Amino acid sequence: QVQLVESGGGLVQAGGSLRLSCAASGRDFSVDVMAWYRSAPGKQRELVAYITRGGTRNYADSVKGRFTISRDKAKNTMYLQMNRVQPEDTAVYYCNTLYNPLPWGQGTQVTVSS
Repeated sequence: QVQLVESGGGLVQAGGSLRLSCAASGRDFSVDVMAWYRSAPGKQRELVAYITRGGTRNYADSVKGRFTISRDKAKNTMYLQMNRVQPEDTAVYYCNTLYNPLPWGQGTQVTVSS
């Protein structure tokens, strides 16, 4: 079964850090452009960052300079290092392929307290 499972979320104070993980299984995702998304209450799901097969990274303006996306192809895993988090980063975070996305998983909740 092909699936992506997010983990690493939690409650963190503003200014703190979290590291999210996305474990992929069922097939090799190393050739895919992989992305992190987030969904906050009352808002549409938004693209946070993506990383290409070759390692090129792209970030939403709201997280640029604070978040870092990375991947370990050998482990079929992707990460999102979140530094200097802010209350507006509170959301459920999801991972998926940027193109031809799979069914969405449960996501991982990130809550930033002020």
